[in-house]
Amino acid sequence: MSPPLTTRLLDTTVSAGPGLRSRIVERPGLALAPADLAALVEDVRSIARSVLSDRDLTYGIFSGDPETLSRTVLTVVYEMKSGHPVAFNALAILDADLGGRSVEILHLGLVMVRPDVRGSGLSATLYGMTCVLLFVRRQCRAVWISSVTQVPAVVGMVAETFSDVYPGRPGARRSFQHERLARQIMGRWRHAFGVGGEAGFDADRFVITDAYTGGSDELKKTFESAAKHRDAIYNALCAAELDYGRGDDLLQIGQIDMRAASLYLAKVAPPDTVPGLLGRFALLMIQAALLPLVHWLDHTQPWGSLRAWKT
Repeated sequence: MSPPLTTRLLDTTVSAGPGLRSRIVERPGLALAPADLAALVEDVRSIARSVLSDRDLTYGIFSGDPETLSRTVLTVVYEMKSGHPVAFNALAILDADLGGRSVEILHLGLVMVRPDVRGSGLSATLYGMTCVLLFVRRQCRAVWISSVTQVPAVVGMVAETFSDVYPGRPGARRSFQHERLARQIMGRWRHAFGVGGEAGFDADRFVITDAYTGGSDELKKTFESAAKHRDAIYNALCAAELDYGRGDDLLQIGQIDMRAASLYLAKVAPPDTVPGLLGRFALLMIQAALLPLVHWLDHTQPWGSLRAWKT
């Protein structure tokens, strides 16, 4: 479900910490000219090669397929002095149905950070900053998110950053909505995160079995080599639920809402990124909420694409 051509897609730059800047591009397959798109994809590939010792991934955004990139939000972090890319997050936009209405799921996708700049909190910044901007862009309506990983540090980050996450903290509840969305993701969108058709899915535990057969083979880890979370409950969850020899993943589903956005600003965002983010939030809110109100009150102007119903 692509947006109409009249919709202005997000393409913005914000601070990502000392000496770093982030470029966030919504649906680059639609928003960018071919040459700009190719350059952005090459930046992402160069980061992946630095992480995987010059091995190449071929699925999803790494293929450069414009159709795939039209359902993606790319966040790429650059060194301000050299302009070199150092980290990225590829967030997929998945269409689903919930209660008879169409919804979008923001799949957190793959985060990679160049080895020499790890440990600076970029993973949380990449996940949270992009999702919060998209949340504001969608008029602060709660948005579903999903994540597929076998890395305890990522499992814990997702559980603590977003709301209503299952599986997550002990006692997390699996609702009918969680299960409905999980089945649709596994039925329609497994190719978006490199899981092959032969992979199984345990709907009780939200565990994808034998997950590394659909193009993401190079990402398979042992439990010992996977980054651990500072809270041991997430390390224990992964150790108990996942068979690392077989190559299992956890599918997590939650929401970004006002509570999660506030938590991000208070605890996750580096202090020097907050002023820039607040400025972007103000501009996005003007576009998403105040501008339609101005048009509503001005009876002399046509509504055009801002009209709330179809004629």
